[in-house]
Amino acid sequence: MMSERTEVQVRPGVESDLGALTDIYNHYVRETPITFDTAVFTPEERRSWLLSHPEDGPHRLMVATDADSQTILGYATSSAFRVKAAYDTSVEVSVYLAPDAGGRGVGTLLYEALFEALAGEDLHRAYAGIAQPEGNEASVRLHERFGFRHVGTYREVGRKFGRYWDVAWYEKELIP
Repeated sequence: MMSERTEVQVRPGVESDLGALTDIYNHYVRETPITFDTAVFTPEERRSWLLSHPEDGPHRLMVATDADSQTILGYATSSAFRVKAAYDTSVEVSVYLAPDAGGRGVGTLLYEALFEALAGEDLHRAYAGIAQPEGNEASVRLHERFGFRHVGTYREVGRKFGRYWDVAWYEKELIP
């Protein structure tokens, strides 16, 4: 269990983080409806995802680590919102935390670093999809704290664990 006084460092993600990042993501694949992926990944299967988030540009990967142990506590990304060129000034953002890292401000530190890194980019909007109804109250609070507002909900858009889930969409204006 993580200590209450853990100092956290946030930095861009690097290839050597891939195993830990895959482990964190696979927790959400196996245990929650937070992601609609239904099969776990190997690090090699996630390599192209990691490489699609360079240290510059609109698609970033920020990693939070314990300052003492360098254990990865979570990560935040900005990724392409849609593949068509007219969407290039929009990004989809997300945060994933290690199962024992929640409730300690790690998500806040990750988003602060991510949005600071994106500040000079030619971006107009950030979007976040949050699975509903249960288990994501902390994500809703985090996004609202960063100025996201609810813009709509896709009803029963994904099926996982034998049931349908809604996704609430949130939007934040970005100033290039």
